[in-house]
Amino acid sequence: MSRGHCILSHGFESGPDATKVTALAQAAEALGWTTERPDYTDLDARSEVSRVGDVPARLQRLLRIAGEAVQRRGPVVLAGSSLGAYISAIASLQVPTRGLFLMVPPLQMGPMPALDAAPVPTSVVHAWHDEIIPAAGVIEWARARSARLLLLDDSHRLSAHVDATARAFAELLESL
Repeated sequence: MSRGHCILSHGFESGPDATKVTALAQAAEALGWTTERPDYTDLDARSEVSRVGDVPARLQRLLRIAGEAVQRRGPVVLAGSSLGAYISAIASLQVPTRGLFLMVPPLQMGPMPALDAAPVPTSVVHAWHDEIIPAAGVIEWARARSARLLLLDDSHRLSAHVDATARAFAELLESL
């Protein structure tokens, strides 16, 4: 019997087999959770919509996938990196969610609503030297929600801390 289901959303110009979401999937599965990694690469390629692809369509895809998962398994854990973190947080407002794991989440995505999330157990991993999303705003966002916050000596990709990120995800799952 599975402990629950995790939906892991990759970042922009990444993919479902990316290093970070793969590490999260392995950490979750080792703890008895099932995982799913939607592919948004077709939507990210739609640069005619915006410089980060079709964000509303990405959100709608996640809402559909998460809604189907909730019907089969109950509330889900949503996790994502960058744009994947943004849509995971926004989706948590509309889908029964047990927990959120957000890596380098953008606070704003063009005309989309500001970053917001359901009041569920939330962990945020961010980089002190993120060249795209300044740490200060993410620290304040996490503080306002009493979220767990892990700040790493890294850049936006968090590539030097994949293992630490996977451990932080495992800690969130173990706490649920």
